[in-house]
Amino acid sequence: MLGIILTGHGSFATGLYEAVVQVIGKQAQFTAINFPDGMSSEVLEQQLTDALKKCDKGDGVIFFTDILGGSPFRLSAMLSYQFNNVEIISGTNLPILLEMLLQRDELDAESFRLRALDIAKSSITSLWDENIKKSIDKKEYSDGI
Repeated sequence: MLGIILTGHGSFATGLYEAVVQVIGKQAQFTAINFPDGMSSEVLEQQLTDALKKCDKGDGVIFFTDILGGSPFRLSAMLSYQFNNVEIISGTNLPILLEMLLQRDELDAESFRLRALDIAKSSITSLWDENIKKSIDKKEYSDGI
């Protein structure tokens, strides 16, 4: 099973972690590392390294980060060059995280990354767009299609 490390600025990581636990319960090989104001990059790097070693049981680890280019992302990326089977996914939201936690048993790190990017494209929407989809579906059914 792939390990999952969730990291980001402030309480981003633990906030999402708690939401995941509320929705699907505690998950094995899944941890959250915050980067609060005032924490040094060196401390964050050490915490991420420790989490990686703890979460990796041989199948690899996926880092989910908040924003591309931020310290959590950059430090996770640096670690990905030092360890095997590590992928970094940026722009994390709750729908992607939930879906991918439930699929990680059947995927390797690369397939996991590709699947997460596909899910990301469909996880962002608006009420207007969803209503349009529903009205199109209703029209198709009423036309006998």
